[in-house]
Order: sequence, then structure tokens, then C-alpha cells
Amino acid sequence: MYKRLRVGVVSYLNTKPFLYGIKRSSLMDRVELIEAYPSKIAAMLQNNELDLGLLPVAVIPQIPNAKVITNYCIGAVGEVASVAIFSGVPMDQIQTVILDYQSRTSVNLAKILLRDFWKQPVEFLPASPDFQNQIKGTTAAVVIGDRALEQLKIATYSYDLATAWVSHTGLPFVFAAWVANKDLGADFEDAFNKASADGLSHIDQVVAENPYPTYDLKAYYTNNISYDLDDAKRKGMALFLSLLEQSG
Repeated sequence: MYKRLRVGVVSYLNTKPFLYGIKRSSLMDRVELIEAYPSKIAAMLQNNELDLGLLPVAVIPQIPNAKVITNYCIGAVGEVASVAIFSGVPMDQIQTVILDYQSRTSVNLAKILLRDFWKQPVEFLPASPDFQNQIKGTTAAVVIGDRALEQLKIATYSYDLATAWVSHTGLPFVFAAWVANKDLGADFEDAFNKASADGLSHIDQVVAENPYPTYDLKAYYTNNISYDLDDAKRKGMALFLSLLEQSG
């Protein structure tokens, strides 16, 4: 018996196409899928409790022997919808921003954009589990994932972080990439790539399997999320990591 590779995947709607392909592939004989939120996957990969994970890109420099694999990611070339600053007042009136605890990439992106794009000085606060209820007055919050799609329905103001990044830099943004902390072998990487591609070629089936009245998932998968990890996205990822390093 060989040891199954431990693969961490984010339990958000935007990963469902990947899961669709992986779960219907021969990879299931070789992997153990572990679903968690982004920062938990980052910690597990850092502690060698995973072999591969869909990792928030902000954490890549902290992973020993980190290697980005596959041609796919969770990225955006415009409005991403599921990562935003939500507020009851316009941006120039925001004084405090609560930071979602589920992803370091999104909160670091928010910090960079608030400083360099919106040029809005704010105080940052850590989030409690029910932090969306604290969005009131001059207190805003970074909300990500499925909860952000729900927040879109009720928020007075929403500031999409991918849209702002593209406006600020002219480059797409990568929120998460498949990162290994060891060599997994060319055959595994090829099989994983093919499984991901297969899932992305069955978007209609993914939508049918995941009824979600809050947001149009077909539009989300085809217009908001951009899954190809192309050269432009790699440039955007490199710029973000460079800005992050400069920020200390």
C-alpha cells in the first residue's frame, strides 16, 4: 500500500469545478481530500500536514520548498464578487476595517489597496465569527468566499478587491494557487492538471450539483472567477508578493 497524498482544498463554491474533476478522476485512488478554509490549509501545508493545497498566495513565501503546480488557480481579471470591502458608508468615510480571518491574501490585498489605491487611512481590527453584523456606521469589513456573495445582497456599499487591483496595476489578481511543499512527480502533476481541466469543462454540471439561489453560479464560474494561471496572472502574483514583502 502506498501512502495517499494529502490534498487540501478550500470549501468554497469557487473550488467546486476543481472538486468535480478530481472526484471523477483516477486521482481518488491516490489522494486524500481535506476541505478547510484558506488560512487553515496554509497552516497545514506549512506544518507538513498536507502535501498539496489550494493556497492563499500571500503564504507561499512561508512554505518550505513551495512549488506552484498546475495551470489553474483562483484568479480574477475583473470583478470577482466574492472578495470585497463591505460598508454602510462611502470609502472616504470608512474609519475601521474588520479583517476576515479566513484568508491572509485577501486581507493583505485590502491593506495594500486601502493604502495605495484608495489612500484611505483606517484602523484594522481582527474579525470575530459573527463579524458581518458589525458592519455599521464607519466600520467596514473585508468579507470573502460564499459569505461575500451573501453580503452583496444586503450591503449598502461594496468595493470589489479584484476590480480595484486591476484598476491600480493593470494586471489580473491570483487569490489562490495549487502549491506543493515537496516534489510530487511529473505524472501526478499531469494527472492533477488534467483532472482540474476536466472539472472546468463541466461547469453546467457543477452548477446543477450546487443549487445556490443567492448568486448566479454560471456567471460566477465564467465571468467572475478566472481559473487559467497564465503569464499575466503570474505577473500579477509576483507583483503582489513583491508589494507584500515591501510592506513588511
